[in-house]
Amino acid sequence: MNVLDLARPEIRALQPYSSARMEAGGGELMLNANESSWEPTGDGGIGCNRYPEPQPTALVEVLARLYGVRREQLLAGRGSDEAIDLLVRAFCRAGQDAILIQPPTFGMYAVSARIQDAGVIEAPLRPDFTLDVDATLAALTPAVKLVFVCTPNNPAGSVVPRADIERLAQALAGRALLVVDEAYVEFADAGSVVDLLDRYDNLAVLRTLSKAWALAGARVGCLLAHPDVVALLRRIMPPYPLPLPSVNAALLAISGWGQANARAHVDIVRAERARMRAALARLPGVRAVLPSQANFLAVRFDDAGTAFQRLRDAGIVVRDVRRYPGLGDALRITVGTPAENERVLAALAYPAAARGVA
Repeated sequence: MNVLDLARPEIRALQPYSSARMEAGGGELMLNANESSWEPTGDGGIGCNRYPEPQPTALVEVLARLYGVRREQLLAGRGSDEAIDLLVRAFCRAGQDAILIQPPTFGMYAVSARIQDAGVIEAPLRPDFTLDVDATLAALTPAVKLVFVCTPNNPAGSVVPRADIERLAQALAGRALLVVDEAYVEFADAGSVVDLLDRYDNLAVLRTLSKAWALAGARVGCLLAHPDVVALLRRIMPPYPLPLPSVNAALLAISGWGQANARAHVDIVRAERARMRAALARLPGVRAVLPSQANFLAVRFDDAGTAFQRLRDAGIVVRDVRRYPGLGDALRITVGTPAENERVLAALAYPAAARGVA
């Protein structure tokens, strides 16, 4: 069975839009896209008066080398969110098909499905927030076309062992596409499962430059998958997904010295994550700090609402995750610079210090 047999037949048969930049050939005088011939004020030579390539050649080549895949296995887009949306629209028929998720997890999987009027089937994580492969497979129905697995998971920070990913990919062959979201993998001890792509055509991996590469504002991410899946999603992708300034920012961020800077910052985050986990666990009112392999910590409080407000009063905004199952007493705190982390600790410790509590 070809992996495209899982996709919507009308998408497989769709004649994609042919943009000006997709047309064969080229020339010195570009008058085929109704663009302005003048660069905008302050352009600085970027060339924003011209449409970008649908899949910028230089960026695709660099990202393919970075992630260890072939160019035809990579689809660049606006963060991981665009890839999630494209996958749901390509594989799920409205009112008929479904996705499978393991809550608590990243909310955009379910949001994208519901926008498409696709069903959302849940196989909750274990109480310790680890993936239950047996429960996930037991929840599978014929309607499920996409199974999303986030590792390290958001918001708890737990990882899914490679053996579990392989087991899922094998069990889902011919039944569903397994989508592994590795947005935080650069912060984890375990590496990517991208090397499994050539072994399982029903496996896809999401990567982003928003986290470890510090480009959240540029919105650059990619899907790594079988070339047929990449080609299918290009049929429904907007013709010019990546703005030229974002492409330039990405190329600089993943250049030689850009990679060195990013890895140095990842090392700082990993060290600070360990320090913060120990320091937070010692604070009065903290019940537990969940183990995390991401760039954040989920922290349980005796009174999470009061802790949240205390941080807000100190000018610090953290993520209130009490709406997630199993996290009704928790806040998610991003690991920042050492100075930022000290502000968090001081804000949470101050009331105890003011009462003379050691």
